[in-house]
Amino acid sequence: MKYLNASYTTRTQHTEGKNQKASMVKKPPWLEPSDMDYDLGEMCRHAVDRSQGELVDINLEYFATDKLLSYVAERSGKLKRLSIACCYGMLCDGSVEAVQKLPLLEELSLTHTDITTEGIEALGRSCPRLTSFKLNNSCYMGSGDDFGEGDFRNEEALAIAKNLPALQNLQLIGNTMTNEGLLAILDGCPHPVSLDLRLCKNVSLNEVLSSRISGQIKDVKHPGDSLKGFEFSFDTCGDEDEMSDDMSDY
Repeated sequence: MKYLNASYTTRTQHTEGKNQKASMVKKPPWLEPSDMDYDLGEMCRHAVDRSQGELVDINLEYFATDKLLSYVAERSGKLKRLSIACCYGMLCDGSVEAVQKLPLLEELSLTHTDITTEGIEALGRSCPRLTSFKLNNSCYMGSGDDFGEGDFRNEEALAIAKNLPALQNLQLIGNTMTNEGLLAILDGCPHPVSLDLRLCKNVSLNEVLSSRISGQIKDVKHPGDSLKGFEFSFDTCGDEDEMSDDMSDY
């Protein structure tokens, strides 16, 4: 078993030649949330155990916790791709400890999920192969006015610029950074292939910035570009109905 997709779901499994692939189907609506969390966590641990250290790709949605992420990391040293979504407030210090155990990690995707600047620093120290990073803010509210001024809004951008120079693909939907943070990324990550700035409302692409971006990066999505086709909503953070709508495609 090399791939595990653990969404808001129950587990089905099939075999493809020598490699087993675990996937998930939607959980029956009459089950209580506590039942879902318990079942999914147990099933995820069971699938990880069955991989016998060969897991290379895992997708955790709606139920990842510090304890579960630590369990996965300790038993999946060959992991190359890790995706976590809709786990805002559920991960605290676990991401820092987990990435230190994943030296082969190449792609990390966090949507509606926390990571501290310490976590980004840990990525830089422990994951030298990381070339793709997605950090899509879960509580985007539209203007960024409540975040204050200066470096606070640029903390994540500055941490990325300082610690992840090998990045080729960077997605920062809804990030609070200003032009200062964007300039730091352009300076600190000199070889990007793609950059996604959608909903980065504090970024103002003047002529100088636009010229530099177009000359440095092949694939750029600008702050005002449409989110059409993106599977998660940024309009109503934490709205259960909206989350249910997002799940309709699974």
